[in-house]
Amino acid sequence: MTTTSVTVHQIARPDGFPTPDLFRYVEAPVPEPAPGTALVENLLLSVDPYHRELMDEDGGWDLHAPLEGRSIGRVIASRDPGLAEGDVVFHRHGWRSHALVTLGESGTRRVTAYDGVPLDAHLGILGGTGLTAYVALTRFLGLADTDDLFVSAAAGGVGTAAGRIARLLGVRRLVGSAGSPAKVRHLTEHLGFDAAFDYHDGPLPGLLAEAAPDGISACLDNVGGDHLEAAIGALRDHGRIAWVGAVAQYHSAATPPPAPRNLFDIVGKSLRLEGVLVRHFGSVQQELEDFLVPHLRSGAVTSDATVVRGMDRTVDAFLGMLRGENTGKMLVALEPRG
Repeated sequence: MTTTSVTVHQIARPDGFPTPDLFRYVEAPVPEPAPGTALVENLLLSVDPYHRELMDEDGGWDLHAPLEGRSIGRVIASRDPGLAEGDVVFHRHGWRSHALVTLGESGTRRVTAYDGVPLDAHLGILGGTGLTAYVALTRFLGLADTDDLFVSAAAGGVGTAAGRIARLLGVRRLVGSAGSPAKVRHLTEHLGFDAAFDYHDGPLPGLLAEAAPDGISACLDNVGGDHLEAAIGALRDHGRIAWVGAVAQYHSAATPPPAPRNLFDIVGKSLRLEGVLVRHFGSVQQELEDFLVPHLRSGAVTSDATVVRGMDRTVDAFLGMLRGENTGKMLVALEPRG
């Protein structure tokens, strides 16, 4: 077993889009588990859009300290009576090669190994990404087979999971936005979207109207800004919006972009707009697995992921995700050390 661990630190705050020089890889001895903890060698790391928000000063990551993120790892030494060597666990001490965890603390839990389900699914469609989509569709939107749903940033992690889950729930019409022609084709040819568009191709209200000529009744928004404005315009009376993310403003300077100009249409159309924070819905995890695992086993659903290999490419994967280089969930696969 290697005696050296690697962690990623943030060493300065960003001004606009992050750059590699804001991060540093730091080597240190592999930590020893104290009573009540277990040492985990990480296998897969998640890099997520919300990490961009954590890079900013207020309430974000501390500088010159190990960063955090969702991860899957294997226990290699344990002084936690609830964890044994060889157990595979989900935890939130990512962006590092090794972590000390305690069962039940900060969401640490054993991962159930389902036959026919790849491990990376537990950070994708069975992880926080899929749980976000599932909760947004079932708890916030109450999606039904009469709904016409618009998903923004539909080729990303939450977007692809939302598309697959919406189809299983029986949505009537499914439309999405993406950032390239290849991603648009992926949505319509592989993920079951009825229509999709590249948001670079023109004004969003017109693109969405063409994709959903009868309007929409529900929206799962990952973008905010102009996407949210277009969705408000396309929603029929009594429509619903589950607002998951605001990637449109993550790289803004000190002044955020103006709010959608048609916010008062929420009143005029009697719309409902709610924000979704997945951390409030950990109790739904088993329900998500019960719902999806049979479909994953049958091959009716797959876990969409872009996998970058190597601890030393964690920052590259993160910045690539922010640039939209991924289809589905962006993950980092760590090679065994030692």
